[in-house]
Amino acid sequence: MAIYHINLGFAQLADAELDEFCASIVAGLTGNAAFPAPAVSLADLSAAQAAFEDAMAAMAQGGTQATATKNNARAALVALLRQEANYVQLTGNNDLPTLLSLGFAVNSTSKTQTPLDTPAIVGLDNGMSTQLLARVLGVDNARAYEAQVKNGGGWTPAGIFTSSRRMVIANLTPGNVYSVQVRAVGGSTGYSDWSDPVSHMVM
Repeated sequence: MAIYHINLGFAQLADAELDEFCASIVAGLTGNAAFPAPAVSLADLSAAQAAFEDAMAAMAQGGTQATATKNNARAALVALLRQEANYVQLTGNNDLPTLLSLGFAVNSTSKTQTPLDTPAIVGLDNGMSTQLLARVLGVDNARAYEAQVKNGGGWTPAGIFTSSRRMVIANLTPGNVYSVQVRAVGGSTGYSDWSDPVSHMVM
């Protein structure tokens, strides 16, 4: 049986990505019956995120002190997220969908090469102009994820991504509706089946 561990690699995210990651954790914990008593309250986590955002905005104006303040706010936020990750690890009962429901990435101790389950797209939203952002429910033993898109014609490759949490599908035409599919890469079969398609208009 595979044993799952929350990946703490979020500590290495760029500032803007860390801010976005924290927002996804707060959203995932809000009203989540699987995690009724977070180690860090949503109010405290949101307050730390807000302080980090304020510090990032102040740093944009320049100054050594502003940078130091931002770094301190970032460290405080990362520490709280690590506490939350530990709580999720202990409370998730080694159930992969439950562990992934918040947006944390998960590592598995399983070394067995097995056929890959089919991933599912759980979010498809607008990013910057010409971009869609896909979020996928990851699968065990996947090394990466491959995306493809379609807009009226056939499917075309849209990139390979190492993270299931945020896939940036770029170079799309604003105003057009695109369908997106994702498959996992790895396991003993090389690829999983393609996910069900999800469609969204590019802004």
